[in-house]
Amino acid sequence: MNLRLSTVILPVDRWHEGGRAKWRRAEELGFHAAYTYDHLSWRSFRDGPWFGALPTLTAAATATDRLRLGTLVTSPNFRHPVTLAKELISLDDVSGGRVTLGIGAGGNGFDAEVLGQEAWTPRERADRFGEFLPLLDGLLTEDAVSHRGVHYSAEEARNIPGCVQRPRLPFAVAATGPRGLKLAARYGQAWVTTGDPRLYEAGTPEQSDAALLGQLDKLAKACADVGRDAAELDRILLTGFTPDRAGPLESVEAFVDFAGRQRELGFTEIVVHWPIADSDFAADQAVFEDIATEALTRLG
Repeated sequence: MNLRLSTVILPVDRWHEGGRAKWRRAEELGFHAAYTYDHLSWRSFRDGPWFGALPTLTAAATATDRLRLGTLVTSPNFRHPVTLAKELISLDDVSGGRVTLGIGAGGNGFDAEVLGQEAWTPRERADRFGEFLPLLDGLLTEDAVSHRGVHYSAEEARNIPGCVQRPRLPFAVAATGPRGLKLAARYGQAWVTTGDPRLYEAGTPEQSDAALLGQLDKLAKACADVGRDAAELDRILLTGFTPDRAGPLESVEAFVDFAGRQRELGFTEIVVHWPIADSDFAADQAVFEDIATEALTRLG
């Protein structure tokens, strides 16, 4: 099974003061894709620079030629399917059909309350996501859509000419619960996980691998329940949130060992964070670039 290597570039740099250079360098290094977070701010970066995901990806589309681009991940926390669809169709057009939408139900934190609402409960997030994703699918595949839902509505929403990618740009659905996995099975072209958050502080890599395998098994069952082969979906691991933390980026050898284990579990794509000094994503830039250019070759 071929394994792809991608990166996620957090939107913390002014475009003309390092931002553009990172996206161009990601393409030069041969990454399959470069993603960014779709938040209004995020955790330890809340009091520093943080730019919008879709404008950043649009700029990245004009600065690159081959690199796939996407979000990891977009959520309903501060978005509506109608406006999001219009922006995605525009981004897909500017990029020449190189966009993947990572999308999930969202969570607690800054984004969940910044518009003045109370943070949704897990059930409310699942309810909204269950309506948001099918509506977005329709908006990206049909010229005109009307919908009256519990949480979202559309009245003759027009999206002509639609996506460059047909029937629409691919969805990479982030989910680990039963309702989210069902949506991934029905609508996803890929599935995304960060592992089991309960193991982050005190778990072991072995426990994490076992948890990831359990998630993959649940994905396979969800696909079987809707009559789909799970092998049709790419399986993406966003690193940095398992007990390994930044360990795989310490050397090419460490990454090859880590990536080999994940490939054996069944993952088809591994995403590593572009290094950011003095943060949870600090790493040696030279080692990071060696991993990008050498690791998959060594993995064989």
